[in-house]
Amino acid sequence: MPELYRDPAPERAELDAQPGVTLLEFGAPWCGHCQAAQELIQQALADAGAVRHLQIEDGPGRRLGRSYRVKLWPTLIFLKHGQEAARLTRPASVDAIRDALRLCLPA
Repeated sequence: MPELYRDPAPERAELDAQPGVTLLEFGAPWCGHCQAAQELIQQALADAGAVRHLQIEDGPGRRLGRSYRVKLWPTLIFLKHGQEAARLTRPASVDAIRDALRLCLPA
């Protein structure tokens, strides 16, 4: 199984300036909800095209998660050209993730 939620997190300014579509996935490697969401996320991303997916370890003292007001894991934040376009907390289905991605992707 690949390593989940690598550290260190990127800087907020870097993400705000990122072109295209970026999926930020905030969580922790020991979080059962995060582990359960992995298959759903991978299925949704399989046909999404060019989406940058960043798994960001969150927790006390982690500034990036606080800057996005993350409270529960996993929280998925969908950025379009650095701006938040959609957000899901503890996604329950592949379709929910795909619907959020559609808000970011060109028609």
